[in-house]
Amino acid sequence: MIRIGVISDTHLQRVNEHFKNLVQKYLDACDYLFHAGDFVTIEVLEYLKDFMKDNLMAVCGNMDRGELQSVLPRTCVCEFEGVKIGLVHGWGPPQGIEGRLLDLFKGQGVRIIVFGHTHAPANFEKEGVMFFNPGSPTDKVYAKVNTIGILKLEKGKVEGEIVEVKG
Repeated sequence: MIRIGVISDTHLQRVNEHFKNLVQKYLDACDYLFHAGDFVTIEVLEYLKDFMKDNLMAVCGNMDRGELQSVLPRTCVCEFEGVKIGLVHGWGPPQGIEGRLLDLFKGQGVRIIVFGHTHAPANFEKEGVMFFNPGSPTDKVYAKVNTIGILKLEKGKVEGEIVEVKG
């Protein structure tokens, strides 16, 4: 079984102790980490790369500027355990985001679309595709709680879990 930790919308100006503790507590047991954008600073990207020993897949969000835009793609498609996963930040209003994302990955055979942008956790299926948004582990502007996501993949089977971040 492969465990993929999923985070998005960290919106951090620097890596602080709270974030380090969160990563250690909730993501240490993961084989890979996906970040669906809005790091805000390169320091956060570099910290996560180091923590995951390069088992990090990440995309650029709408709040990522400068160096982050030059080193991160807007989208990524990868495959684990025979399951294709599309990774993107997302854009526009929350209403209708699923349709925009389906159009973006149309014809690429993805079974899961991991996205961020809305800060609202989501784990549901539409038109045969799993939509998975981990929410934000650090920002509560658009959600009452901080969350991360865990995807478990084994022999073509997928399980997604949204985990509330405590402390």
